[in-house]
Amino acid sequence: QVQLVASGGGLVQAGGSLRLSCAASGRGFSIMRMRWYRQTPGKQRELVATVTSGDSTTYADSVKGRFTVSRDGAKNTVYLQMNSLKPEDTAVYYCNARISVFDYWGQGTQVTVSS
Repeated sequence: QVQLVASGGGLVQAGGSLRLSCAASGRGFSIMRMRWYRQTPGKQRELVATVTSGDSTTYADSVKGRFTVSRDGAKNTVYLQMNSLKPEDTAVYYCNARISVFDYWGQGTQVTVSS
């Protein structure tokens, strides 16, 4: 069983930065594919960034050049560094872990960007 605990959300002005963290418990972090999603009310959950077990990264077009996803195997933690934040980045951010065919989700952390 894998448990994910996300943290680091908050209120920030446009142009500011936040770093989200997602700590994973349980076995197998090194082989997990980790993802960050975000969701706003009334909309589908949107994939923001992916980091594979081999540290390959991909990003949604809307965040390329502004967000950076990384992982720390020693801490079983994945990060999302968010710079140059925009009001449209406002959402609840969720971390996701996949091992084989199993998906695990964190509880979500609110990010609010004021204009």
